[in-house]
Amino acid sequence: MEWLTLLIGTVLLRPYVFIFLAIYLFIASRQIGWKRTILWTITAYAVAFTAEFSSIHTGFPFGEYYYIDTTRDRELWIAGVPFMDSLSFSFLTFTGFSCAWQLVAARRAGNGQPDLTVTRTLRRSPAVLFLGATITTLMDLIIDPVALMGDRWFLGQIHGWPHGGQYFGVPLTNFAGWFLVTAVTIGVNQALDKRFAAPGAAARSQRRRIPYMHLGGFLLFVFIVAFNLFMTAWLREWVLFFAGLPLALGFLLISWRILAGRGFLLPHLAGPSVPDIKKLSQEARISEAGQK
Repeated sequence: MEWLTLLIGTVLLRPYVFIFLAIYLFIASRQIGWKRTILWTITAYAVAFTAEFSSIHTGFPFGEYYYIDTTRDRELWIAGVPFMDSLSFSFLTFTGFSCAWQLVAARRAGNGQPDLTVTRTLRRSPAVLFLGATITTLMDLIIDPVALMGDRWFLGQIHGWPHGGQYFGVPLTNFAGWFLVTAVTIGVNQALDKRFAAPGAAARSQRRRIPYMHLGGFLLFVFIVAFNLFMTAWLREWVLFFAGLPLALGFLLISWRILAGRGFLLPHLAGPSVPDIKKLSQEARISEAGQK
């Protein structure tokens, strides 16, 4: 049961990762349902682990880098890769996907009230895949440079690039790798999404309606980016801080303009209410009776 002890140690050593994970699980379960959320978590971990394992042995896709296993006796490592590192890709990739999904839906909405069937279909679109991978990579422009300074804060020095890099010590190949890994993760889940039938009215009625839940991805974006920018400021790395802050604010400003312009900043709800469902059912029965 050593792995269980190390798993508990991982939670105690990296509580911020599991706080983000818990927020992601709640938001994702409300946006895409629990089955898809579990599949997203598993596939995101599998794709990320494969990419990281490949990179430390071949240099693809993140570039040639290495892990420093100084915490191997305190947290869970799998085949030379920290468990929490690959697990983080689940909420990071979903954040990019969720933001992209709402932005693409807002751009294509004909009015301020997005149709659930349309938005559900759009989440499988190539536009969401490309934009979601771009947003996640933008987040990594802020995350990885401060993670590289882990020996100066509670993350610890767990990885590095032997030849350095062009962007605050991080090579550009790393960001290309993030784009690829995110695109594969989103693409796999888009393919799996097609195999699930849309939830019926009864299932939707059992979900508690929570206002603004469609904006959950942006909330995750703010939490994750704010945490990393705070650590950057705490380390007094002001050049890095003022390189990352405009990226985050610029993305949020553009998103706000797109979403506000289509009414997506209103408290849209995840599904129709019970009265709405009854009304639709009554209308359907009346329509059928008229046809008869």
